[in-house]
Amino acid sequence: SAVGMLSTLGITMATDAYGPVADNAGGIAEMAELPPEVRETTDALDALGNTTAATGKGFSNGSAVLTAYALLTALIQDSGLAPDPIELTGTADELPAKILDDTIQISLTDIYVVGAVFVGIMLPYLFGALTMLAVSRAARAIMAEVRYQFNSVPGLREGKPGVRPNHRRCIAISTTSSIREMIAPGMIAILSPLIIGFAFGQQPLVGLLIAAIGSGYMMGILMSNAGGAWDNAKKLVESGYFGEENSKGSEWHKATVAGDTVGDPFKDTSGPSMNILIKLMTTVGLVAISLMRPDLSLWYVGL
Repeated sequence: SAVGMLSTLGITMATDAYGPVADNAGGIAEMAELPPEVRETTDALDALGNTTAATGKGFSNGSAVLTAYALLTALIQDSGLAPDPIELTGTADELPAKILDDTIQISLTDIYVVGAVFVGIMLPYLFGALTMLAVSRAARAIMAEVRYQFNSVPGLREGKPGVRPNHRRCIAISTTSSIREMIAPGMIAILSPLIIGFAFGQQPLVGLLIAAIGSGYMMGILMSNAGGAWDNAKKLVESGYFGEENSKGSEWHKATVAGDTVGDPFKDTSGPSMNILIKLMTTVGLVAISLMRPDLSLWYVGL
């Protein structure tokens, strides 16, 4: 199934690339001071691009879930929680006994498994919150740098000819923040399966991963769609669809700008990062599960 979804990679990449191209075209038109009708056309194209991007991200979320599920199946086989397919040979009367003897059942009423499930449900929300806060901190740092340059570079605020801002400084702040701010979310994705697995055993780890996959998938779809909807709502208000009194500068416009401020990291940062979270957690669990205890009889040894 995952390979089948990835076979549509060409159209998926085209739909993802459409939105940024239209968005950049609008920015260039605004900086070049082209006529207003040009900006209106690029805004309409950008609104369509948000919709196509949400569609493309849906395909990405779906393929990520199928990939994570395939890794989870390999994890269970490697852990010994499921019987080895090679050993499931014999007569029809022998097979049920072999399955029962060789399989360690995962109880959904076990307190440790249930606790791990709740932690797995929570992790995508925590991961998404950390990535959104990272975007906010980086944006504030760039705003502070822009204000500093306006106040320290003579003629920059007035737009005098020959006075240029220091673009490299803003780019350096963005790239440095993008690396530094991902340390905490990355550590959560790597350490959470290791902590649950080594502290409580293989069965709670499986519960953690199943819950994280399901929760992360739903969060990824929600963020991609909601972020695009907030962005398009702002463009619809700016177009004057609800009347000139509710257009730019109105309270409606201020509300949609606030929504778009949340929507951009929603659809461009936190939403796509859910794919990375669920695949990385499952991969780490797959690598380390053979070192973990299959039962919970001595779970405290891991502490």
